[in-house]
Amino acid sequence: MTATEEPATTAAATHSGFVALIGAPNAGKSTLVNQLVGAKVSIVTHKVQTTRAIVRGIATHDNAQIVFVDTPGIFKPKRRLDTAMVTTAWGGAKDADIVLLLIDAERGIRGDADAILERLKDVRQPMVLILNKVDRVKHEALLALSAAANERVPFKRTFMVSALTGSGCKDVLDYLAESLPVGPWYYPEDQISDLPMRQLAAEITREKLYLRLHQELPYSSHIETEKWEEKPDGSV
Repeated sequence: MTATEEPATTAAATHSGFVALIGAPNAGKSTLVNQLVGAKVSIVTHKVQTTRAIVRGIATHDNAQIVFVDTPGIFKPKRRLDTAMVTTAWGGAKDADIVLLLIDAERGIRGDADAILERLKDVRQPMVLILNKVDRVKHEALLALSAAANERVPFKRTFMVSALTGSGCKDVLDYLAESLPVGPWYYPEDQISDLPMRQLAAEITREKLYLRLHQELPYSSHIETEKWEEKPDGSV
C-alpha cells in the first residue's frame, strides 16, 4: 500500500447468540419478545401459563442476530404439566448466552419472583434485570425495587421498560447486540421465528381460545391445524 492509498475498511464482525427471558407468569415476557422482535411470534393473553413451551423469536439489530427464548412462566408447580413447564423454563435459561429476568414492577419482588431471584444465585451466565410496566409505578419505587433485586443477584445491567408501548426496548437491543459473542448468524436475516408455519398457526388459534374460553377449558385444549391460506397481503 502506498502513502496515498486509503487503508482498506474492515466489515464489522457479526454477533449472535441466545437470550432467555424468564420471570413469573404474566410478567410480560411474551409481550416483550414480540416488541423486541418487531412482530408477533409469541401469543399473549391475560391468563397465566399461556406459554407452554419454548418459543424462539429472532431479532436482527445492527450487526447482531439475537435469538430470544421465550420461556413458560416460572411458578410453584402443582400438576405434572406445571412441573414440565417450569423445567422447560429453567432449561431454556441454562442453555442461553444471556439471561434476562423480567419483573412486573407493579407486583415487585413477591411470591414467584422472590423464588426466582433465589434460584438465580446458582446461574452462571451473565444476567440482566428488566423491570416491566414502569409507566405504572413511581420513579422512587422503581429505584428501590432495582436496588433490592441487585442486592440479591449480580445483574450486569438493569433496564426499565414498558413492553406494551416499547419504551426502553431499544436500549435493551443495543446492549444485547454489543454483549453477544462474535459469530455467524444462525438464521436468514428476514426470519423472525424458528416455529414452522403450521405450529405458529396453531399457537395463534390457541391464543384466541384462551381469550374466549374460561376456567379449565383453554388449558385442556389441543390444537391441530388442518389447513391455512396465505392471502395476497401476506396475512394467513
